[in-house]
Amino acid sequence: MAPARRLLVLDDDPTGSQCVAGVDVALGEDPAVPAAVLRDAGTEGAACFVLTNTRALDENEAVALNRRVLGGVLDAGVDPAGLHVVSRSDSTLRGHLIAEPEAIRAELADRGVDVDGILFCPAMIEAGRFTEDGIHYATVDGAAVPVAETDFARDATFGFHHSDLREVLEERSGGAVRAGDVLSIRLADIREGGTAWVQQILEQARDGRWIAVDASRYEDMETVTAALAELEAAGRTFITRCGPSFVRPLAGQHGATVVEADTLEIPAGRLPHGLVVVGSHVGLTTTQLRAVQQRGSLVEVELHVPSLLDERREGHLAEVAERLTAALAEDDCVVYTSRDLIRTEDPAASLAIARRVSDAVVEAVRRVRTARPAWVVAKGGITSHEVAASGLDMRRAEVVGQFWPGQVSLFATVDAPDEVMGMPYVVFPGNVGGEQALADVVDRLTAATR
Repeated sequence: MAPARRLLVLDDDPTGSQCVAGVDVALGEDPAVPAAVLRDAGTEGAACFVLTNTRALDENEAVALNRRVLGGVLDAGVDPAGLHVVSRSDSTLRGHLIAEPEAIRAELADRGVDVDGILFCPAMIEAGRFTEDGIHYATVDGAAVPVAETDFARDATFGFHHSDLREVLEERSGGAVRAGDVLSIRLADIREGGTAWVQQILEQARDGRWIAVDASRYEDMETVTAALAELEAAGRTFITRCGPSFVRPLAGQHGATVVEADTLEIPAGRLPHGLVVVGSHVGLTTTQLRAVQQRGSLVEVELHVPSLLDERREGHLAEVAERLTAALAEDDCVVYTSRDLIRTEDPAASLAIARRVSDAVVEAVRRVRTARPAWVVAKGGITSHEVAASGLDMRRAEVVGQFWPGQVSLFATVDAPDEVMGMPYVVFPGNVGGEQALADVVDRLTAATR
């Protein structure tokens, strides 16, 4: 492994840290937090996530933000030598797949650092997303399905038609990256050739060449990162575009830190009840929400999406906030957006609708946070970022661990307003976990308040 590697992770939603523990998370663009973590890391190595939320932005905004954050960290005194920058995104291939790592490469180039290769490893082992023989799979209803055949590929903003990572890169780049030019590290290379053979493949990368990486278990990724470490120690520069799992071996970590009810602490002065916030519209989230509803353990308050998109918005938000504040004094609550998805064929318009709904969810949380709920669970990647950064005004947190190995992170607040400090905050991705997972997290949290 590479314990001395300094890792800057630009995370396009807050769910990318769910395979690591004990690392810092910065919310917002202030470079002081990641710079402080990375600048003085010395020989011990360090990792810091910066939550950019760029999956909720258009491509030009995402590019500008990536360059601004990285540039700010470097300007704050972090030496780019020995720094590995990760563009962390979705394990089902959504997000600004090409534009963000290319923005990182361009920012480094402007500062005299030439990137030899861009590793592409979207695996999330715990959720059943893996790559074999170049084909990326997502597990749906217990069966591994080529990702292009899943609902994820029909995303209104980030849809795609291929499952072969090389073809995905060509498609998403509009042909700028040719499938035939992409280097491949296959499972046979990793498991039969080992570190030495993988290193030989990586040595072929020059001028920002893309490298598609197979992985179906952590040991595969550990072999790749070990080979990578040898080349980085020799002065070669690589960056990475990946799902959550690849960050763990890059950071030199092994295994998972699991959060149990008896390790959860609810600080004094908070209500004995908590709040679940559901914004994600993926099918799994809707199923998980129904499971919570069937247990009948939470007061339900619905944000009616059509009312959020017209002149009824302010009145509806005021009513929802009033209902939540009153209910939290007596019971745990769940606030969720109505499940009827409003969409358009125009990707920009779809993103604008999602933005307006997300803003409404954030505003509802902002209006009730002074009630000091015992805990908050945010369901959905964009939702959990916006709730933390804008609804709760969290500026810095630490990843304590996960509720299951590699899934569903617990954040401890390091820098936030007084009414938020000490409150457990759970980042729950939209497309992760079984049918009962959300209900089980709520049960574990409610047990901690008794």
